[in-house]
Amino acid sequence: MLNVRETFGEIDIYLFDQILKGSFGVNSSVLDAGCGDGRNLVYFLRSGYEVFAVDQNPQAIEQVRLLAKALNPILPAENFQVSTVEKMPFPMERFGAVISNAVLHFASDRQHFYQMIEEMWRVLSNGGLFFARLASTIGIEDKLELIEERRYLLPDGSERFLVDEQFLISAANQLGGIWVEPLKTTNVQNLRCMTTWVLRKI
Repeated sequence: MLNVRETFGEIDIYLFDQILKGSFGVNSSVLDAGCGDGRNLVYFLRSGYEVFAVDQNPQAIEQVRLLAKALNPILPAENFQVSTVEKMPFPMERFGAVISNAVLHFASDRQHFYQMIEEMWRVLSNGGLFFARLASTIGIEDKLELIEERRYLLPDGSERFLVDEQFLISAANQLGGIWVEPLKTTNVQNLRCMTTWVLRKI
């Protein structure tokens, strides 16, 4: 019997949804841009994907290297690099999928946001999948305190760079991406809202 937790780890439920829908090509290359401790990589490591990851936290990358060594020891440690998302050490169109989970809302401003998404788009191959989950204003517009352009104080006490629907539509148009499905936003008891943004590169 399938042990879901062992197979998928603590994966983001909306990333799990894309796996169930077959959005990721079998045994393709996957980059987690801003991987943290690698919670979204367990399935890909177990399933024979060529997995790569970056994070600016050296401890996080060491954790992911240990995870990869345990689950897919043939992958070289160099697949997992200490790096910012806006300037990654990979060639153009290297990956069949790029994951950005709870990263983009840490952008310092609009320019930084676009630097990150354009860099992820650069390393994504034609036909590849771009999956992002990020905090947004959608659904809690009247509960936010604007600090400066697109930076808000949220009801949960955090400060984030927040997008809205039109911003993401405009960004998708600028990238030239094809929508895989409509935006989906989860409201966490009016404390914050997280939006799922999924595109395919053509």
